[in-house]
Amino acid sequence: MAWKIIRIIIGTLMMAAAVNFIFEPMNMVMGGVSGLAIIVKELTKGIVDGGFPVWVTNLAANVPIFLLGYFVMGKSYLGYTFFANLCFSFFLLVLPVVSIEQKDYFLSAIAGGVLTGGGLGLVFAAGYSTGGMDLLGSIIQSRLKSYPVAVILFALDATVIFTGALVFGFFTTAYAVVSVFISSRIMDEILSGLKLGKQIWIISEEHQKISNKIIQQMGRGVTCISGQGMYTKRTKNILFCVVGKRQVMSLVSIVRQVDRAAFIVIQDAREVMGEGFRKISE
Repeated sequence: MAWKIIRIIIGTLMMAAAVNFIFEPMNMVMGGVSGLAIIVKELTKGIVDGGFPVWVTNLAANVPIFLLGYFVMGKSYLGYTFFANLCFSFFLLVLPVVSIEQKDYFLSAIAGGVLTGGGLGLVFAAGYSTGGMDLLGSIIQSRLKSYPVAVILFALDATVIFTGALVFGFFTTAYAVVSVFISSRIMDEILSGLKLGKQIWIISEEHQKISNKIIQQMGRGVTCISGQGMYTKRTKNILFCVVGKRQVMSLVSIVRQVDRAAFIVIQDAREVMGEGFRKISE
């Protein structure tokens, strides 16, 4: 419970820093409600001195989304999501908007993408979101089940980004798209990369010795699967083992010590849960 709250606080702080330190000063619209808020601030400068603050629009736009989500998704889902949105709006309020004189769009796109992707990854790793377009996309998908959430989110964000291009120009929008790509990659690494393991398949006549050494020296479980070589028609015993990324070379070394002719296949395991890895309940 405490770790979820810490992840949400740190994640929303990183996201707010990206908005106030980079995206708002550089007029870069990445999509989402915060991107929409940057557009609203620019369009309302003639109405309110400096335009409507981003944190105000972000909070105001999320109110109807959360009300709709309460009736569609249920209150159990919205608890921490609402907390995350409050944290995000709070940090948007308290963090100063930095004035950037020397505008380097390329470095800004990289820094903004890293901060946003890291922040979103931490919040999503806690099992929640900051509301906004993510919540709206889930609500729409619950009614339009033939469309995946990813497609709906893409359409929503693309609309915001295109509107930003009309307001701020396509030059800054091009760099905003670069930032979106970086953000998605960073977020994916946090959500999947940190839980990434390696699944290893071993075919050897010395399968018993190899499995014993892996269990004794590495403390990893090994499964033996019976197979058949289709050319020789001989029965083969195939060892299957999952290890952390840093343990791959140790396992390969064990196999080579026992049987240098062993056949080894190493593959990525995008999600590893269970004994010795991430607990299923997390």
